[in-house]
Amino acid sequence: MKKNELNKNVISNEDAVKNIYCDEITAVINSNDSPKAMMNRLDDYHGSDIAEVISTFSVLNRKKFYRVCSLEMLAEIFEYLDEKQAGEYLREMDIHKASELISELDTDTAVNILSETDKDRRSLIIDAVAPDVRSELKLIASFDEEEIGSRMTTNCIIIDEDMTVKQAMNALVSQARKNDNISTLFVVDENKVFSGAIDLKDLITADSEVELESITATSFPYVYANEQTADCIEKLKDYSEYIIPVLDDSNRLLGVITAQNIIEASDDEMGEDYAKLGGLSAEEDLNEPVLQSVKKRLPWLLVLLGLGMVVSTVVGAFEKVVAQLTLIVAFQSLILDMAGNVGTQSLAVTIRVLTDGSLTAKQKLHLVSKEMRVGLLNGTLIGVLSFIAVGLYIFFFKGKGLIYSFAMSGCIGISLILAIIVSSAVGTLTPLLFKKIKIDPAVASGPMITTLNDLVAVVAYYGTSWIFPENLLDVYMRFFIMIVMEM
Repeated sequence: MKKNELNKNVISNEDAVKNIYCDEITAVINSNDSPKAMMNRLDDYHGSDIAEVISTFSVLNRKKFYRVCSLEMLAEIFEYLDEKQAGEYLREMDIHKASELISELDTDTAVNILSETDKDRRSLIIDAVAPDVRSELKLIASFDEEEIGSRMTTNCIIIDEDMTVKQAMNALVSQARKNDNISTLFVVDENKVFSGAIDLKDLITADSEVELESITATSFPYVYANEQTADCIEKLKDYSEYIIPVLDDSNRLLGVITAQNIIEASDDEMGEDYAKLGGLSAEEDLNEPVLQSVKKRLPWLLVLLGLGMVVSTVVGAFEKVVAQLTLIVAFQSLILDMAGNVGTQSLAVTIRVLTDGSLTAKQKLHLVSKEMRVGLLNGTLIGVLSFIAVGLYIFFFKGKGLIYSFAMSGCIGISLILAIIVSSAVGTLTPLLFKKIKIDPAVASGPMITTLNDLVAVVAYYGTSWIFPENLLDVYMRFFIMIVMEM
């Protein structure tokens, strides 16, 4: 069986299973069984499967589902839901049920879901939860979306550094009833200052009367709650730890960041970076109002419109060249595309390097120099290949003379070299400049470089075309005729 056929069969089988689950779960909700019987039947399904199904329910059936589903299962289901979708479902519940659910969820998930509800209802739900949960929710909500503290959870095991192994085991058992992130235990002093971490295996295998200090890893990685998420992601990826503590400015333990949090943060950053490369200030939602989307896109489009007019003006200045050498227009896209590709490559390298905020002026200068040298070598190779290939193409397929053909291809080859070198410099210098003037280089550089490279390529190409074929072709012809006459 072919690979694509196998994939189709797998997909169709998955869809069939989902349809079966949908029918079965719907049948449970529509049945006349007692709430307990329905609860027992629903517990046989995975939270992810139910999360996909409940969107097909009517509001009436979903409200019935909220009542009969166990709180633990409901919390598991909400972990698999999109935040906006979860917020919508939360609004369908009464305040008491909503507050119970919020108390059961990890605090970071709870905060994200609450952010999708209106302010008045959010206040009612927060007021209805237990005081300890309320303080945790307010703590995480106090951080900006761009700060890593907004993504942390308080779902972790915390023990005192003056405990014995036996006392630590008792504390673990006690806290594990509420917190299930038990693979790593975090040690604090009497002021809640972070002291280190203990691997669960080390705790289990240690003698019961041993002091915790002997099995505590004091070099365990950590982050501060007010650090920018984007700055923390790369640092956190360097460690293989499943869970990393989050501290306040006084080094007190506030919560933890899990591997799942890091994956979600990384995914969000990738989405934002992709949006920025398109000149957007943020990702657009499917249901985002049209005017809001226009507001995000229009500013840079207006800037680029102005630059586009400059490019058009430059092209118009070479109208005489185009009129005399119409064939030259056929190769314009070649120059523009190569300049754009090279500029984008240099941009990607520079944006990546700029994630290191400690770059010195010397290192930045080295980066520019390196990119221009790379551009010179790549441009020379591509230029030579284009000189040969385009020359032969014009000679054999366009029926032009040999000298004329290679004069044209020489123009194109030189233009490519110039355009690639300059585009490398533009792709590197533009984000450095924006970084210097406190503008996010990821937002501004992508669209700006595209237009600037077009301008560079147009000037290089038509400028060379004006100098090379128009003024020098006669020289080549006379030189060729002179050689022929002497022969």
